[in-house]
Amino acid sequence: MKTASLTILPLFMLAACQQPAAETASADATANYNAAQKAYSTANDKMHKAMGVSIDADADIAFMQGMIPHHEGAVEMAKVALEHGKDPEVRALAQKVIAAQEAEIKEMQAWLDKRGAKPAAAADGEVDHEAMGH
Repeated sequence: MKTASLTILPLFMLAACQQPAAETASADATANYNAAQKAYSTANDKMHKAMGVSIDADADIAFMQGMIPHHEGAVEMAKVALEHGKDPEVRALAQKVIAAQEAEIKEMQAWLDKRGAKPAAAADGEVDHEAMGH
């Protein structure tokens, strides 16, 4: 048993040492991003952070609460496409995405409101009403 623990210990130490290196590599990878890539990355990070803050025990409420930041992320990504993209088809689709996702966000918010449920809290504990369009 002592031999097994001596074999495993260096593996744990190696894993612990590699974690910061992986985070640094990730930060280095985004350092060379252009403005569009940075905007997409920011939108993606914000969306995933908001989706994972709190998951309600009620599956229907959890779905609505998770889908709101998911749709907000789609709106933000579409806005990045409009700001940085050039292709007319992409720009037209981005405008459709914004209209459709904002309408669905309002529908999901209304559904939650009828049940007295709140939207998922933003990462800082506040609800981002501006991102939801109200």
